[in-house]
Amino acid sequence: MDRLWAMEVFTRVTECGSFSRAAESLNLANATVTSCVRNLEKHLGVTLLQRNTRHLRLTDAGGRFHARCKVLLEGVLAAEQEAAQAHAEVRGTLNVEAPIAIGQALLLPALPSFLAEHPGLSVNVNLTNQPHALIERGIDIAIRMDVVEEADLVARPLYGASYIVCGRPDVVDELRAQHPSDLDPSRCLGLSPDGRPTLQPWLFARAGEESVVRPAGRLSFNSSDALVNAACQGLGLICVLDLFVRSELASGRLVAIFDEWEHGGRVFHLVSAKSSFVSPKLKVFSDFLLDVVGPQSRPDHRERIAVQRNR
Repeated sequence: MDRLWAMEVFTRVTECGSFSRAAESLNLANATVTSCVRNLEKHLGVTLLQRNTRHLRLTDAGGRFHARCKVLLEGVLAAEQEAAQAHAEVRGTLNVEAPIAIGQALLLPALPSFLAEHPGLSVNVNLTNQPHALIERGIDIAIRMDVVEEADLVARPLYGASYIVCGRPDVVDELRAQHPSDLDPSRCLGLSPDGRPTLQPWLFARAGEESVVRPAGRLSFNSSDALVNAACQGLGLICVLDLFVRSELASGRLVAIFDEWEHGGRVFHLVSAKSSFVSPKLKVFSDFLLDVVGPQSRPDHRERIAVQRNR
């Protein structure tokens, strides 16, 4: 028995005051309406309506059940209308901005599914490592790492990424390192954030113990993608955010080393102007990306994001 439909039929009978009028309003046969209410009463194990040849009367149980049904059916109708309205309004162009690496690793692979789900929406993506003036440039929503450039923005935590040290299996076996201090810095490939000459140090921490490795390999890059490619070619170990090596680790092309140690991390946020935060197209895009990331990788919703000063 379709209980929701049975509740709707029962409520219509109650409001119309007769089975025949309810059947007419629902475009159903009288026998169908009568059978539906009887099956509902049988399912509930109570009598909902007292019947005679002249009128219907709700029993005490029927009155209580009718009140509950009205609230439930009104909620279902509101949910259906809200869903239909949201779907109808998700049209136009959505301007999205993201850092180059996370855009390529997370955003671009997800976009085909998003576009298929929302055929009325177009997405204009700007990948840049130099974010600025989101509101002024008409960006609807952006992915920001650790900080935002303006205070008048709404930030929603999206992804809590952790650094991971990894390399090709044969390289890791060859090094035979038992402790971070055993690592040869010349076999460690460096990352130079924003193209600065200073390489990012590798941090190791566990149970009160800390260690730092300063990469000194003959290769360094300002791109996590380039580091991953170099590691897959066996050119050395790398330390990058887990987001950028998920497929390589899953396939076995790269393996993690010292994964019992903490290496720090970064938090990515979805950022938009306060005035457009509740826009339907922003909501469906935000919800879609949060589903792609999954709750296991989502940071605490209370996670704060800093505002970049003097930019």
